[in-house]
Amino acid sequence: MQAYISPPGRIQARADFDDPIQLLIACHDKVRRFAKLTAKLAEHVAREGADRQAIEAAQQIIRYFDIAAPLHHADEEVDLFPALAALGDPVLCEVLQQIEQEHEPLAQLWQAVRRWLLDVTNGLAIPPPAALASFVVVYPEHAAREELLIYGAATRLPDATLRSLGQRIVARRKTAPTDPAPPGISAPEFVIPGG
Repeated sequence: MQAYISPPGRIQARADFDDPIQLLIACHDKVRRFAKLTAKLAEHVAREGADRQAIEAAQQIIRYFDIAAPLHHADEEVDLFPALAALGDPVLCEVLQQIEQEHEPLAQLWQAVRRWLLDVTNGLAIPPPAALASFVVVYPEHAAREELLIYGAATRLPDATLRSLGQRIVARRKTAPTDPAPPGISAPEFVIPGG
């Protein structure tokens, strides 16, 4: 299997719902960005305390991983992975199973980091949990493995399946408790100065 490359005619200037795999990659880009921000936040809190900037950054990270990340996992587990499994490739099916099994430990790792972020939003400048070091590495590594080992196989899916996947991604976000910015649309991002 190879990394995902948009088939001819599907190359987009930016991700949109006509190319659901590019949307999923855009989600991964946000995972990488927010994981990096979490590491910078820990450094900032150690230096400056839980100031206004730290509180705003913690709120953004919580929002992403509480709302958008679970939607992204549902995009994969409910729609993409079953569509790929239907291709009947035993090697791909094994990889899909292994990758999906990583989602629950990632959620547990997030919960450990989330507790610290909630403390920061309450103005508490306490050291982050040991889990933060794993979180900022493991979550982006998981995203990279999905792109490398799974997303490339999506080029084998029929166009109608991909269109349907894009429509379900849209529908899932419309019914979310708090409507997060779609993964292909940039939302304003807080950046800790000097980070």
